[in-house]
Amino acid sequence: MKILKASWLICVDENSTIIKDGAILFDEKIKDFGKIESLKAKYKDLEVEDLGDNTVLMPGLINSHIHLEFSSNSTSLSYGNFMSWLNSVIVNREALIEKSNTALINTKLDEMLKGGTTTIGAISSYGFEIEACKKTPINTVLFSEVIGSKADMIDTLFSDFKARLESVKKNSSKNFIPAIAIHSPYSVHPFLVREALRLAKEENLSVSAHFLESIEEFDWLHKDEGKFLEFFKNFLGQEKSATKPMEFLRQFSNIKNLSFTHCVEASDDDLGKIKELGAVINHCPTSNRVLNNKRLKIEDLDDIDYSIGTDGLSSNNSLQMFDELRNALMIHTNLNINELSVDLIKAATLNGAKALGLNKGRIKQGYDADVIVCKLPDEVINKEELCTQIILHTKEVQDVYINGEKHV
Repeated sequence: MKILKASWLICVDENSTIIKDGAILFDEKIKDFGKIESLKAKYKDLEVEDLGDNTVLMPGLINSHIHLEFSSNSTSLSYGNFMSWLNSVIVNREALIEKSNTALINTKLDEMLKGGTTTIGAISSYGFEIEACKKTPINTVLFSEVIGSKADMIDTLFSDFKARLESVKKNSSKNFIPAIAIHSPYSVHPFLVREALRLAKEENLSVSAHFLESIEEFDWLHKDEGKFLEFFKNFLGQEKSATKPMEFLRQFSNIKNLSFTHCVEASDDDLGKIKELGAVINHCPTSNRVLNNKRLKIEDLDDIDYSIGTDGLSSNNSLQMFDELRNALMIHTNLNINELSVDLIKAATLNGAKALGLNKGRIKQGYDADVIVCKLPDEVINKEELCTQIILHTKEVQDVYINGEKHV
């Protein structure tokens, strides 16, 4: 077992506990934590590693929603409008996927690790990221995604989805975990939703779905009109949406670990149902801004937990969680910056673990020892400002431990 001591220890608990001159004792799990003097007195035979001045120990960051299959994109796609972006994805999809090979995804995962990400929830449409994700030390919950709204393609689409899910299950381990994603209410036939969720319940798999990301999606699902109408007529020969938002949400009852991504156009009734389902909302602030969608009003979520995701490089310029946290800090301008920073750290750790169904994301006995060490450029005097200073000043971290093993 090992004792680490830092200038500050962020516990991420109900009281937002921060301990000055804090320390943790751990092997694969966190065994104890508290003031360094207390741990020294209790464990006199154990050596203490002092991490140095202006250091912060905290849970590893959890990116609850990420797409890796478009990791080769930088300037190929169109931004500023959801439909322009979607059309550019369709035009450039094959070229971008071909360039997003295992070597490139390995590089992106390594960069994320150095940036303090210890766990990801990866949405997989094709399965091309499996090789990289099963070998990285980063814990990966890999969501095999079902997609398709054409009734005459249901059998083929479901067979393809099940084959990809089986591939993940065959490679599963303690840090490579199968899960299921439903793409969205506008793009998945109700039969596919029902059958995929049946599998999730039978096998106790975590589930995630995109939900009401854009005004175009809202208009299509509620009124069968708007810019999606032309899109569906041209590509799929459809003039009516396959389901309505509340009909979609009702299908997710009795899913133990559930999350919905974006939700920026969700109504009060939709949010009430999401709360009733016990789901987490994956908040992707950069992606929402880049595609000119609304800001998620986190102040109005009424006890719905939200986590943080980077989405993919198809709608972001970075997969680094601290970049995402800085952007979140800047777009929620109506909230107190120091209080928001505390909430964002919780969203990027404990709430991410809840979304993915993992025993991670906080400093507490019995939780997995996924911890990171941040090194600040100078001393922090005011404890209430610590989370803000971490978000503002951290690009890469000093140390990364995953399941108690040091990787950075």
